[in-house]
Amino acid sequence: MTGYVTGAPGTGGAAAVPAAVHEAAPGPVPAATAAPAGDSAPSAPPGAGRARRTAGTRRNPKGQKAARADRSARQGGRARQSRAAQSGLRAGEAVRTAASAPTASTPGPATPDAGPPSATRPRADCTADSAGGLTFDVRSSEVVVGSGRPCDPALLLRLRGGQEPEDTVRLPLGPAEGEVMLRAVLPSIMSLPEGRWDAYLALDGEEPRRLLPGVHDLRSLVDRVPRAGRTWLGVRIPYATKYGNLTVRSWLRWPHAEAGPLRFADGGIVLSGRLYGARLSATARLEAHPRDMAQAPVTVPVLPDGGVTARYGSDDGPSRSLTSTVGTGDPEPAPGFTARLPLDALPSGPRAWDLWLRPGAGEEPVRLARILDDVPDKKQIFSYPPQRVTGPDGAARSVRPYYTLDNDLSVRVSCADAV
Repeated sequence: MTGYVTGAPGTGGAAAVPAAVHEAAPGPVPAATAAPAGDSAPSAPPGAGRARRTAGTRRNPKGQKAARADRSARQGGRARQSRAAQSGLRAGEAVRTAASAPTASTPGPATPDAGPPSATRPRADCTADSAGGLTFDVRSSEVVVGSGRPCDPALLLRLRGGQEPEDTVRLPLGPAEGEVMLRAVLPSIMSLPEGRWDAYLALDGEEPRRLLPGVHDLRSLVDRVPRAGRTWLGVRIPYATKYGNLTVRSWLRWPHAEAGPLRFADGGIVLSGRLYGARLSATARLEAHPRDMAQAPVTVPVLPDGGVTARYGSDDGPSRSLTSTVGTGDPEPAPGFTARLPLDALPSGPRAWDLWLRPGAGEEPVRLARILDDVPDKKQIFSYPPQRVTGPDGAARSVRPYYTLDNDLSVRVSCADAV
């Protein structure tokens, strides 16, 4: 802990000693005790001296008071000298303590378990493009290189929990904007497997340092529409973790079923969405799969939106027209769909049901998710109230749709009452 010394130090660099140490005020000299030089007392009979002293004392009270004042002055001078000396010792100890104590500009020794302070860790600004690429900018003044060590800066992305060499991606950092910035680029054509990738700054001869998040420009990710001719969809969203570090959330999917608005109507969940990389057929189905696989999935038909453009409302905004292309590269609108899942169709019991879209009979189902925006974790952002449902058996339960930690759409059924 950094120590601070209060009070202003002396201007001379040491404690000032009171004047009493150097100077002593002389006491008054009684007139009765000062005998003129050369005077001698006449001889006297026995007892006369004692009588004269007694008489002199009685006759000279002023001299007696002066003598007492002289003794008091001498004793007071010695006491002041002692107090001044002790004060000087204490002042000297305070000066030595102030010189040896750590100050705000001179931090004390760090504890072994303390991590590097945030002031010494560089930050990276992130800019996303509509194709899925990311640009990282690190200020060159924040890249501190050890003395005599070569500098080959790079930005590392490490898959959280990964142990294999391919779980680390190295992006070279080069000068940009007149060497004010060091820039690394994660191109949209480079695939990044799904997961959370922690960002580090790597310099030759030094341990990689965790990067802090800077300014993020993610405007191009809002209502993103995949480009024509793609055969896979990569989504990367940089964000700050709960510990204040920079991490990139990545998805890698194709085909992809993007979940849109969700509402409750007529005792069911009405869901709209878009399908990329596949075509909807007349046998398309919405399927709810139990996560524990103890029961068969619940299926309901999917209704194509039809028309040239899939048009629907948003959870947090007005309706808008969305057009795109499918994976074949043909310029045609993204297939829109709507499905209604009855709440009482899901059996009782505490169970999670994952929602999938099957484009047609005999085709592989596609997981319903919401990833084409700038929100990395939707579980706490898109929150839906639980609905009270009474099943055919008369048992009351609550049904609530929600987004998982991977932004996939699921439904939870509980026997407990709705809260």
